[in-house]
Amino acid sequence: MLNYFRNKQARIARSVPEDFVRGAYMQRLVSSNRLVGIIGQRGVGKTTLLLQYLKKHFKVHEFLYFSADDVYITDTKLYDIADEFSRLGGKVLVIDEIHKYNNWPQEIKNIYDSFPELIIRFSGSSMLNLLYEKYDLSRRCVTVSMDTLSFNEYLTLNRGDKLPILPLDDILAKGPDISLELALTHSNIYSDFKDYLIYGAYPFFREDKNEFKNKLFNALQKIINEDIPSCNRIDYSQISVFKKLIAKLIEARLPYKVNVSKLAQELGITHPTLNTYLEMLRESNLFRPIKKYTTKISKKPAKLLFGNTNILHAYSDEFGVEVNTGTVRETFFVSCFKDIYYSDVGDFRVKDIIFEIGGRNKTFKQLKDVKNSYLVVDTDYTTDSRKIPLWLFGMM
Repeated sequence: MLNYFRNKQARIARSVPEDFVRGAYMQRLVSSNRLVGIIGQRGVGKTTLLLQYLKKHFKVHEFLYFSADDVYITDTKLYDIADEFSRLGGKVLVIDEIHKYNNWPQEIKNIYDSFPELIIRFSGSSMLNLLYEKYDLSRRCVTVSMDTLSFNEYLTLNRGDKLPILPLDDILAKGPDISLELALTHSNIYSDFKDYLIYGAYPFFREDKNEFKNKLFNALQKIINEDIPSCNRIDYSQISVFKKLIAKLIEARLPYKVNVSKLAQELGITHPTLNTYLEMLRESNLFRPIKKYTTKISKKPAKLLFGNTNILHAYSDEFGVEVNTGTVRETFFVSCFKDIYYSDVGDFRVKDIIFEIGGRNKTFKQLKDVKNSYLVVDTDYTTDSRKIPLWLFGMM
């Protein structure tokens, strides 16, 4: 059995690019923790990262890599594979797409407890939640959420430009100066940003940019048709509800204003079910629900956006709907932050800072007399201390 996996892993590993490594995630893999899981959306580069980790840090005979959906292990226990590998002196067991294997938490727990000399790494859907599994792995496992490429990472991967990662404080304090310097030293940076909005968030854009939207749409379909049902144990008949939600966002063109009662009625589901489904779409990174800033605690999102601009473009293209430029700008800006709220003043609030998003001719009319506020404008560079180019937030 192991010979089959070793031959297959050798073929796969040979084709893995090594010119670009997402260092922050690699550091988490090389930690001293015995059990580490990389979770994230399809296409973000989990498999590539795992194989880069193996090639860089171990000899071929020391590791075993395979995917949990391999037909060869349909009737085989992961424990039995680990047992044979361990008896032969194996050091590192890497299992890709772990969520495709039934009862995987129990198997991983048993492997972890039975073979203390084994290092275990796995990848899985962004919707994996170890706390909710019957066999609690949360005390044993370190999970790392892998995001899509930032604009900064895209520039490195696409052009080899290794630019510094900018903290938000630097962008707010020196945004105009930084944007001018980068625009002058990297003349294509603004046009590169426009390309990134369409196809730059996923590393597989390098394979074929012309087919990128089709490939991404197919990956999104698999998330809806396979990942969401398998990870959440919902009936496949409910998939149509998720597709209707996606259609509503596309047809609205603008950020979708959420009226929970009305939306639940239109979809023929209850309020709690709608909230659960929206949470699933958030965990899958397809949707980004944004709450309104308020002193009261609320679970209800005020508006819905897609998880990133590439998803927005892929679905718009598939539905034959023209993309709204303002929605693209807002979707990108939101994707740059973990914690962000809609605001009655301006567009968004991050911590105690107010941001208004717009085109290059946007004025401060809506931010008049608003302290600690900034205009985020879609342009290559700015000279006003309170105007910051939109693309610059992608350098964080």
